[in-house]
Amino acid sequence: MAVSTDDVASFYDGTDKFSLAGRIEDLWGANLHYGYWDNDSDEDGPSVEATDRLTDLMISGLNAQPGQRVLDIGCGNGNPTLRLARAGDVHVVGITVSSQQVGLARARTVELGLIDRAEFLLADAMEMPFSGASFDAAWALESMLHMPDRGQVLAETARVLRPGGRLAIADVVERGPVGPEGKEVLDHMRATYKIHSLGTVDEYRELLGANDFGEVEITDITDRVVRTSLVLATVVESKRAEFLAHATEQEIDAFIGYMRRSAATPEIGYLFITATRR
Repeated sequence: MAVSTDDVASFYDGTDKFSLAGRIEDLWGANLHYGYWDNDSDEDGPSVEATDRLTDLMISGLNAQPGQRVLDIGCGNGNPTLRLARAGDVHVVGITVSSQQVGLARARTVELGLIDRAEFLLADAMEMPFSGASFDAAWALESMLHMPDRGQVLAETARVLRPGGRLAIADVVERGPVGPEGKEVLDHMRATYKIHSLGTVDEYRELLGANDFGEVEITDITDRVVRTSLVLATVVESKRAEFLAHATEQEIDAFIGYMRRSAATPEIGYLFITATRR
């Protein structure tokens, strides 16, 4: 059964989360995305440093200039968005289909004293409530996998971006060919985390070109982020006693096992993409 926008909203609003996947912020920290490790000798933690490195990679790729207006497509709880606002001295607008995430993001904005630089709206990326050419740059950090139609989202992004505007995307993707073990892990990922579909390198290249984006650069950074799943497994194991209040031993073991299988699944890839609106 296809994942709908309502399914995604329900998941992040907390009404359709199973015990451990739904407590990912407790496990991982405020950045609800993959970590980035610079080299193989990096230690496994702390995870916040690795996730901040991935956010910083996005900030660098976007290259937003002071005073510019930037759109965060699928902003989540707003933590990466606010890091961008502080680092680049830009005004950011984050959109999400989750009312709970909007509330969390707005609260963080007040806490950090960034109400003059950031705003968060309940909005669907498939039909953005903005006029044309109203942003200087945009990014989508692990949000495109939830979208019912990536092409439609990219068309909307092109519409609201000014010519010459930069786009940065970080996304989990599928790498073929997919074997039986890979299919089982991918199916579990899609069902658990309400993923509509995973894109591919070829699909992204085609869709970006078809929606007025040029200077497309696609980098496979799978080797730098795959450790995320192993670190999550270690974190859950280390907090087993704590999470027994929210999950059974069987659920904890299943989560740890899935994370380790995920890290060993070559069909799961990760791309960092930058492009320019023509």
